[in-house]
Amino acid sequence: MFDALSERLRRTLGALTGRGRVTEADVDSAMREVRLALLEADVNFKVVKEFVARVRERAVGAEILASLTAGQQVVQIVYEELTALLSAGDRTFHLAGSPAIVALVGLPGSGKTTSAAKLARHVVKLGRRPILVAADPYRPAAGDQLEILGRALSLPVHRAPAGTPVVEIARGGVEAARRLSRDVVILDTAGRLTIDEALMTELADVAAAVRPVETLLVVDAMTGQEAVAVALAFEARVPLTGLILTKIDGDARGGAALSISSVTGLPVKFMGTGEKTDALEVFYPDRLAGRILGMGDILTLVERAQETYDQGQAAKLEDKLRKASFTLDDMLEQLQQVQRMGPLGQILGMIPGMGGMAKEAEAAVDRGDLKRVEAIIRSMTPRERRDPTVLNASRRRRIATGSGTTLTDVNRLVKQFAEMQKLMKQMASSGRRAPAGLIGRH
Repeated sequence: MFDALSERLRRTLGALTGRGRVTEADVDSAMREVRLALLEADVNFKVVKEFVARVRERAVGAEILASLTAGQQVVQIVYEELTALLSAGDRTFHLAGSPAIVALVGLPGSGKTTSAAKLARHVVKLGRRPILVAADPYRPAAGDQLEILGRALSLPVHRAPAGTPVVEIARGGVEAARRLSRDVVILDTAGRLTIDEALMTELADVAAAVRPVETLLVVDAMTGQEAVAVALAFEARVPLTGLILTKIDGDARGGAALSISSVTGLPVKFMGTGEKTDALEVFYPDRLAGRILGMGDILTLVERAQETYDQGQAAKLEDKLRKASFTLDDMLEQLQQVQRMGPLGQILGMIPGMGGMAKEAEAAVDRGDLKRVEAIIRSMTPRERRDPTVLNASRRRRIATGSGTTLTDVNRLVKQFAEMQKLMKQMASSGRRAPAGLIGRH
């Protein structure tokens, strides 16, 4: 979502860091570019104006302009102010009460049902026992969708007979939680337009009846500045405690994500980064600011790796790398592990200095480069994967035919793997530690 904004900010701020000392005119020129970049990203005009003014005021201080690292200090100021911009409100996810009740509200199509399942999965990781409540009697198959998601997560879903008032569905869900010894209730309410007075009143009645400890507005980040108006309208009718921004991985400019908290005062608590139930991230302003400015997000990357990688497999891989006995089977396994961590572009964007390669990585995925590598390795015999030196011309032609690729593709992969093995042997003989998770580019 932030690709265009990130690229422009990196280019603008990179010009400053390359100069050492900077003048007030340099700062003004950079701030004009930052202002244009934020406006083009659909950030609220008032937010942009105040943001640029704060950065400029701090950046033109005499002690900064006189410094040999002035450009780097300006970048640090932009990072700090961007973090502050994203940090409104209390971002703690509260689960008080027995059971703790969490209600998801929002417009139709904002992604509430999927977000309910994602949030339930997150709650399980916190050591809690959630129940999902299908409190949307209006959308056809809404309950069925929630049941399918609940079944995939091995979680109970409470449904009520057709015609049951929504308030009674919510109360029934709380009673079911107590009966089943569930300590968190997640209400998936119906999508409603802010101009629909009856449905908004119904939502207020539900809030009054079950008193959720968290009422989270699910906002489609691709709706731009309209998201801010929606948040203000919902807040006027129900006591919102925070926001879930969905479709952060979409092809939008990102202005809503950057300005919604600043304008409404509501904290963003979670971000939906994909369709699967594991694609929900706790919102950390400093981490998002780092990603936008190309500084990476190592903490989130490590957390994803810890969730994805099996400790036993990791230890076995480290031993293989140390002994330089890494095979094509190991390479395939690592490729699959990395893909389970999320879209390759997202992962690269979390590595400092690699943000600029995110588009190239996504293009490689779109071209099917990784699929080709996987197909080539899977078309080899166990012996060929263990020892690629046996791959003569006829074997390579057979592999190319079996994998639906070309002989050039096969030759390129074998050559890259040979170079990788050579590097590992050199590192092993010099006593240096070989890096885990090394994947050949194709």
